[in-house]
Amino acid sequence: MLDIKFVRESKDLLRAALANRNAGIDLDAIIEADAARRELIHEAETLRAELNRASEEIAKKKKAKEDASDAIAAMREVSQQSKALQDKAREADEAMRQTLLVIPNLPHESVPIGPDASANRVERQWGEPARFDFEPKDHVELGAGLNILDLERAGKISGARFSLLRGAGSQLERALINFMLDIHTREHGYTEYLPPFLVSGATMEGSGQLPKFAEEAFTVVGRDLWLVPTAEVPLTNMYRDEILEEASLPVNCVAYTACFRSEAGSYGRDTRGMLRQHQFDKVELYKFTTPETSWDELEKLTGHAESILRRLGLAYQVVTLSTGDMGFCSAKTYDLEVWLPGQNCYREISSCSNCTDFQARRANIRFRRDKKPGFVHTLNGSGLAVGRTLIAVLENYQQADGSVIVPEALRGYMGGLERIEPAS
Repeated sequence: MLDIKFVRESKDLLRAALANRNAGIDLDAIIEADAARRELIHEAETLRAELNRASEEIAKKKKAKEDASDAIAAMREVSQQSKALQDKAREADEAMRQTLLVIPNLPHESVPIGPDASANRVERQWGEPARFDFEPKDHVELGAGLNILDLERAGKISGARFSLLRGAGSQLERALINFMLDIHTREHGYTEYLPPFLVSGATMEGSGQLPKFAEEAFTVVGRDLWLVPTAEVPLTNMYRDEILEEASLPVNCVAYTACFRSEAGSYGRDTRGMLRQHQFDKVELYKFTTPETSWDELEKLTGHAESILRRLGLAYQVVTLSTGDMGFCSAKTYDLEVWLPGQNCYREISSCSNCTDFQARRANIRFRRDKKPGFVHTLNGSGLAVGRTLIAVLENYQQADGSVIVPEALRGYMGGLERIEPAS
């Protein structure tokens, strides 16, 4: 959420930034509405001051035993006018708040300018994409041959865009979750959390999900409860309406959650198998920092997500998203894209973002410095998306006979299992 004072005083900068982000925001209408809102506030304050003076005058007359009936009658009329103006001012304040909630964050100066993913910039690559002397299968074929992935029965249970893992498949999913959590807590200094998977509308709003992404989310009918689209949502709101001590920053959090997204408008795009589902597992990294350290912390967080891919021996590339491709709350985002032999291309497996003070303003999360509170910066990143990591392991470690080698880093989490064999 942007500061209305900034919107007012930096119109040209904001207009250019919104154009770069393909955001159809009528900035002139917002400025006009803000001017009208401020005029209402000024009028309400003027009448309130007039009421205070009238009240003092009436008190003086009563003390002097003078007739104050005319003054009282006049004050009642002014009081009614004042109340009406205050109500209008409150309505204008709420309307402005709702308007500000749909304006995206400003992109950092280092973000490439462009209309969509075509302007994204590859920063670096690690590892060599897996090559085979046979035609590699994708995870759907592999999962069926290994009898560890059953999409047909998942459809029977829940419909399209869900998966059912069994045996070594479900064991591999659980192994990946525990492996990621252990690395991030034991080696990267994060504190593990297990947050609720159902959150309030205020929590969704505080993290930037509402009102912008209401159609993308699942909600409980008749209740103010929403299924989390990512652990970023509950983690952001742990400190809503709180003031942290500067010495406590950065706060580094990691959490596993199931994630739920309707993916409205994405039907037919990347929907084969487990690539784009309504429910998936994710291990999320989250940081609360000072403004001065947030950009260094973004590099650290991205490196922590990268380390999981390296330990699993999966080739990947780091991409800076363009202004037209980055997320609503983000000021800068690095996507990690893992190599998937079954598709012969890189696919996103993590997005690591610095949201600056955008979420903190929405959720009112501040830190105390020299007795003067300021807004924290918040950062988030997948460390990693578990289902897509499972896909990458299956496709990159497949063998000609249809079996899949278990990466060494995961064998201790799978009872020493070294290879997943095809079903007999």
